[in-house]
Amino acid sequence: MSEFIDNKKIKINAESASKILIEPYVTEKTFNIIEKENKLSFIVHSKATKKQIIESMRVIYESDISEVNTFNTIRGKKAIMKFKNTDGARNLATNLGLV
Repeated sequence: MSEFIDNKKIKINAESASKILIEPYVTEKTFNIIEKENKLSFIVHSKATKKQIIESMRVIYESDISEVNTFNTIRGKKAIMKFKNTDGARNLATNLGLV
């Protein structure tokens, strides 16, 4: 699993992307940011970079991300991603069954 973390220039495939994006992070606050700020939260691999997270979203969910903020929580590393298109977060949350 560390091969996609150590080599920053490696192309991310679907298998490594699924190891980077662990699960959606859903709370009442995340529902608000989906609607108001067009952002979605995921728990990600602890050593994943922002570029790897953006590429993983593109590979798995075919979504364009404009910015990523990451920070560590009790549950692990959390990434909050802002989508380029206006309804990107809402559409993906609907497809994932979160909304």
